[in-house]
Amino acid sequence: MNAALRPIPRTTITILAVAVAYYATAKVGLVLALVKGQVTPLWLPTGISVAALLMSGRKIWPGIALGALTANIALGAGPAGILMITIGNTLAPLAAWYLLNRFGFRQQLDRLKDALLLVFAGALGAMLISAVVGAAALKITGEIPWHDVPAVVSVWWTGDAMGVLVFTPLLLTLPRTWNVSPSRLAEAAGLLIATAALASFVTTSELRLLFLVFPMLIWAALRFQHAIAAPCALIISVAAVMSAAGGHFAQTDLLTTMIVLQAFNGSVALTGLILSAITSERNEAKQAIERACAQLAETVSRYQEEGVRKRLGRVVPPA
Repeated sequence: MNAALRPIPRTTITILAVAVAYYATAKVGLVLALVKGQVTPLWLPTGISVAALLMSGRKIWPGIALGALTANIALGAGPAGILMITIGNTLAPLAAWYLLNRFGFRQQLDRLKDALLLVFAGALGAMLISAVVGAAALKITGEIPWHDVPAVVSVWWTGDAMGVLVFTPLLLTLPRTWNVSPSRLAEAAGLLIATAALASFVTTSELRLLFLVFPMLIWAALRFQHAIAAPCALIISVAAVMSAAGGHFAQTDLLTTMIVLQAFNGSVALTGLILSAITSERNEAKQAIERACAQLAETVSRYQEEGVRKRLGRVVPPA
């Protein structure tokens, strides 16, 4: 009886943890909002929601709904808007979870297929649901006029998609234990610090040196794969969004700023995600070849020993 009831509290705790994490990261994301305090170019709760569904299953969806509900209530929107946005923010991660599982997604993100699935099915495809529903809610409640709907949809869609591309890989591939040498640990820490310093400079500088972050990201992906590439991508994207919110990234209209910002953030996320997956796939193939070679060498050695024993057995001892 007790054994049968044991999973229930664990599921409840997970649901509450997802709701709290959703609400906390929503408050952070809304600080960077560019449209009516409700639409942000980097919506981290979607990354948390998709990662939580992939790790714990669809049974934790009430945590997503509860987090979205509390976050929208805090904004002071009307009941109709709150309900619509909550439904959209819940359905989009569930759609991402379904599509990823349907096409054989692996949480380790160690194949190019997994990276592409996360991009096209988990991010760009599924997050269109929340963007359309959310923009419709803002229009119905009178928050935005008709001519702002395309811009809001684009901001909402890319913001949710970037949340998946930046935060979901970080949560899925976060090392539980990392047994590495002190020199390698120092290299990883130095890389993260250097990336943070460089990102804060290039995203606010008028010299337009944004391309300088890519060598750091490539270094992280080749040397550490997702374990360090994902945090680097998050650092760079947050720095870019903060710069855009402060009016430093691109001093143009909203739509143009969003195009430039999300093109940059998308390039950063895709570079880290795809290069890490390809490197992991290559390393796995190399290890498989090494194991096959070791097994082949062991088999050859065993046959050689058996051949020697047979030859010795045929030797007739002298009289």
